[in-house]
Amino acid sequence: MEGIEMKKLIEELYPICRSLTGNGVRDSLRIIGKQLPLKITEIPSGTKVLDWEIPDEWNISDAYIKDDSGRKVVDFKECNLHVVNYSVPIKAKLKLSELKKHLFSLPDQPDLIPYRTTYYDRTWGFCMRHQDLLKLKDGEYEVVIESSLQSGSMTIAEYVKKGKTDKEIIISSHTCHPSLANDNLSGISVAVELARTLMKRETHYTYRFLFMPGTIGSIAWLSLNEKLIGKIKGGFILSGVG
Repeated sequence: MEGIEMKKLIEELYPICRSLTGNGVRDSLRIIGKQLPLKITEIPSGTKVLDWEIPDEWNISDAYIKDDSGRKVVDFKECNLHVVNYSVPIKAKLKLSELKKHLFSLPDQPDLIPYRTTYYDRTWGFCMRHQDLLKLKDGEYEVVIESSLQSGSMTIAEYVKKGKTDKEIIISSHTCHPSLANDNLSGISVAVELARTLMKRETHYTYRFLFMPGTIGSIAWLSLNEKLIGKIKGGFILSGVG
């Protein structure tokens, strides 16, 4: 039964376009929150966290590339991996030679769509199957990314299962990746099921489950919770455990 529930959670979360920030992360945490009583924290853009800074919030509604016949050769709504995560908005018509500077593929895995990000560089791009990239013909292409990058916040969540002692074990999984089943929906689903199991048991240690973006999420949590560091006895990062 546990495996079935974990698979259902992955299936529900899979279509959502997640990133370091944005509504995709919030939507995902709302779904997780149906199974765990999460504490949600919003950290405003520009907040200093140790020697890092919370970036502007990114959201996206649509993106595509159309050839000169009006056919979509790349469509974000078909697969959200098609857009380089954190791409700035653009609406333009480009020759293929110019467009190719913003196209990414995997020549050694021609039937796969790569996953790329541009978190800290204001640019844009599309990812596509290399076999489809090779089929593009010279001409003019309509390029559209309907996204926004503006002051907002980064969302992190946690669930604490109290034990006999306040000494803590941290279980962390990252929420920043879009439609990637192994990295890291597998980690999220294992964390949720482990938390649900421990909820029913008396435990010696206190277990703190963290759901947050990779790297900067951990930095932000540590920055906001320095008083807890001395209580941490150990931890696990659940990533790519599918």
